[in-house]
Amino acid sequence: MKIISYNVNGIRAAISKGFIEWLQQANPDVICLQEIKATSEQVPLEAFEAAGYPYHYWFSATKKGYSGVAILSKIKPNNVVYGTGIEHMDFEGRNIRVDFDELSVMSLYLPSGTNIERLSHKFTYMDDFQEYITRLKVEIPNLVICGDYNICHEAIDIHDPVRNKKTSGFLPEERAWLDLFLKNGFIDSFRYLNKEPDNYTWWTMRFPSARLNNKGWRIDYCLVSEPLKDKIKRALILPEAKHSDHCPIVVEIE
Repeated sequence: MKIISYNVNGIRAAISKGFIEWLQQANPDVICLQEIKATSEQVPLEAFEAAGYPYHYWFSATKKGYSGVAILSKIKPNNVVYGTGIEHMDFEGRNIRVDFDELSVMSLYLPSGTNIERLSHKFTYMDDFQEYITRLKVEIPNLVICGDYNICHEAIDIHDPVRNKKTSGFLPEERAWLDLFLKNGFIDSFRYLNKEPDNYTWWTMRFPSARLNNKGWRIDYCLVSEPLKDKIKRALILPEAKHSDHCPIVVEIE
């Protein structure tokens, strides 16, 4: 199964930049989207179906034009779960999961810590999400959690670790949470197969030269549960896709 994860920073804007044509060429079995900023009624669903994705599931935020996740699939899932059942998480449309015969795929959009209030919310979300996943793994051991985690795990994952050490997304507490999350039974699929530096998935739009000069952050991950470790065949970052300030990431599971 070829799985792609992509924070599109507005699905309608991405479509206007050729996203659907790119999707046909990339040809994943499943694609997890984050920050769709739209409802299904605002998206040309027939275009996705014509592109080969008859199964599409959208979980939008209550606030219009904000957040939201989706999953598009060539394969019909056995089950679809919208949200986590934790109210303070779900109204922002941050989590959707599809269950197949041999594994489940989740699209996740963790909050960013843009200010003190949002950073506090982010930490609460992270703690509650860890508890939720700990329980879920008992029921579903074969789990792939794809998405924008808004955290760089290690210094290798950010272009300037020294000057960003007090910036949300690279705070010691955030990195420690992701470290513990991995130690509790997940594999960072990209790092599992690629140890090279200068591989990023997001570039700030505040400085137009950031992407051109590859001054980025790796904050998007396809985390694969331990039982699937030996089935990870490929993991890639696709920086040439430019429909967003993020780029897509890929994992292939045998």
